[in-house]
Amino acid sequence: MPQDKRSEVRKVLLITLLLNLFVMGLKVIVGNVTGSLSLQADALHSVTDSANNILGLIANRFSSPLPDRKHPYGHQKFEAVGALGIAAFLGIACFEILQGGIERIVGKLTPVTISAPELGLLLIVLGVNIFVAFYERNVGQRVGSPILIADSRHTMSDVWVTITVLAGLIGIWQGRLLDLPQLQWLDVILAFPVALLVFWSGWEVLKENLPWLVDQMAVAPEVIQAIAMQVPGVINCHNIASRGVLGRQVFIEMHMIVEAKDVETAHKITEEVEARLEERFSPVRVLIHVEPPTYQSDQISF
Repeated sequence: MPQDKRSEVRKVLLITLLLNLFVMGLKVIVGNVTGSLSLQADALHSVTDSANNILGLIANRFSSPLPDRKHPYGHQKFEAVGALGIAAFLGIACFEILQGGIERIVGKLTPVTISAPELGLLLIVLGVNIFVAFYERNVGQRVGSPILIADSRHTMSDVWVTITVLAGLIGIWQGRLLDLPQLQWLDVILAFPVALLVFWSGWEVLKENLPWLVDQMAVAPEVIQAIAMQVPGVINCHNIASRGVLGRQVFIEMHMIVEAKDVETAHKITEEVEARLEERFSPVRVLIHVEPPTYQSDQISF
């Protein structure tokens, strides 16, 4: 039975929400003061960070791994749905960044003014983002939370976005000191790779969580069959199916023929199969349908 670690996930989400609001505020202030499109786009990206934390808290509220009457398989798909929401937010951010960049190219280029103190504030922003990304990833991997892992990936994309934007603003700052107005285009040019980074982050989140939602195979049926056939008394194992995500929750079903003259002996054999599968793929729920010898089949899976 999987453990309910939602309280720890909720604590991490609350801490990162406060830090993301702080980061977003700094970016908005500096972006408006300097007139930087890339920094304003980065601030928009940070808005999605905070929205993702709120979304994660909502999903966390309903994503208990423990079954109940209405949800006999648990509620963990709520977390996967929340992760898909994160991917949607990233897609919106990508569109907004691209739209702003095209408007600057087609229209009049607005000059960006940046100073050393403002660059210093952005370095603080970068440090906070790096801390949040590693903090969420470490806790997410330890407790097996897809929301924290997905959000840490999003925050890591924010780190690269901030580094890219910071590099461009440093170039613009130096261009003003060296009387090179052409470097003003760095702000618009760098807005496009920012959009690509945002899109890639969303795609990674989507790719990781779709298998859970569409009930993709979790464990190769040949592997499950090999484990079951090692148990004394198992004659045949077929029609094997699995779903879920390894390390999060796996559900396994199979038909099995056992060498037993009574129900009690057959039950002990199936319990041993369940125990070995639990040892290998925990947490896992196994459903075994015992059949008579005449039902023997070579069809491992459906």
